[in-house]
Amino acid sequence: MATLGIDGTGQRLLRRLNPGPGGWQVGLATVATVGVAVGLSALLIAVTGGSPTASAKALYQGSMASPAAWSTSLLYVAPLLLVAVGACVSARSGFFNIGQEGQVLIGALAGAWVGLRLAVPGPLLLVLVLLASVVGAGIWAGLSALMYRFRGVNIVVSTMLMTFLAQQLVSFAVNTPWLLQESRLGRGTLSPQSNPVPENARLASLGDYPNLQLNGGLVLAVVVAVALALVMARTRWGFRLKMVGLNPATARHAGVRVGALGGIALAISGALAGLAGALLLTSPVSTNRLQPGMSLNIGWDGLLVALVARNNPLLAIPVAVLFGVLRAGGSFLAATGVPSFLVDVVKALLVLAFVAPPVVIGMLRRRRLADEPATPTSTPTAPAAPMGAPAPTAPTAGSAEAAGSAPAGSAAPVPGPRTTAPPPADPGDAGTAGNKDAMEGRLA
Repeated sequence: MATLGIDGTGQRLLRRLNPGPGGWQVGLATVATVGVAVGLSALLIAVTGGSPTASAKALYQGSMASPAAWSTSLLYVAPLLLVAVGACVSARSGFFNIGQEGQVLIGALAGAWVGLRLAVPGPLLLVLVLLASVVGAGIWAGLSALMYRFRGVNIVVSTMLMTFLAQQLVSFAVNTPWLLQESRLGRGTLSPQSNPVPENARLASLGDYPNLQLNGGLVLAVVVAVALALVMARTRWGFRLKMVGLNPATARHAGVRVGALGGIALAISGALAGLAGALLLTSPVSTNRLQPGMSLNIGWDGLLVALVARNNPLLAIPVAVLFGVLRAGGSFLAATGVPSFLVDVVKALLVLAFVAPPVVIGMLRRRRLADEPATPTSTPTAPAAPMGAPAPTAPTAGSAEAAGSAPAGSAAPVPGPRTTAPPPADPGDAGTAGNKDAMEGRLA
């Protein structure tokens, strides 16, 4: 590289362009699997009696054909992105949170309680609703961290099971008159839902129908995603979070409080899911009422967004747009005679298409490396003689003469420590030449 005159920046660029474990192989495999997923989706639609072309056209018309369609798609993008970013934070720490569906409901429950119980004028009520949703869902997710810390309950199991508990709590709240059930008007029948939150507790939008409308929740979600991406990539806290996720033992040895840091990450994940529930409550995507089924599987789909984005908050933004388009266009499939639940099948196939290639290629690469024969790095050498031991040498003529010239009855000389040069001979000693030859023979 140096002979071509390429500086350090050019070398780094060439190294990045060089295909590696996550390079063109994974890219080509992902494109191929996405094509297979689209083909399987078209085949399923054809088998169920629908037209793949008409279904694709309906998806396009319901999600991207007009500014109004884009407005609907972007309304779904905001809560999906918040849930996905929270899942990225918890997965980076090694604490896998899969209870976002329940945390969305708890956030909406806390926000509805504050919005309907507090008589606060102006936009301050909206701020309090958002804060209540964040705090309530964060505490709800933190309970799983406490159960893991004190009772050893698995995080995945506890967060999943607490989702069903959250559904029951919301159902109880909207069916109890002294809690959040709607007020009776005349002799009408009460429904299992709350009253609508006040106007000053709702997020504003830029633009008017039928033009493009950008709700404030989308701006909030994008800001949160970018901020957390910078925090996880550029701060000491983000480095510790990554260290805990990769090797908790090493992180603990380095002085990181693994349990506390993982619990904080899990609480942040739940808090962002609760913020997504607040957006469902205060944005035009819903009826602005607390209802048992108002989560609309946003928690599960947001988790899928994080999986496809490979726990990257910035990459989760375009993936959330894709899932928002599928969700908004799914309602138009009924006009073509295709069941709307096929959209869930399409989403599942796309998740497999994006997640499977890097995993499969990594497995094949590891198997290939394991099958390759190991090449020796150095030739074996004889073990070194211990310090102070004489080097083994063949008998020489000098040593025989020295042995023959030794006086009778005298003991054989004991070799001393190995040195770099022989000691000077005594000029008065008879047989000086023979002793010198014997010494050189021992030190050879």
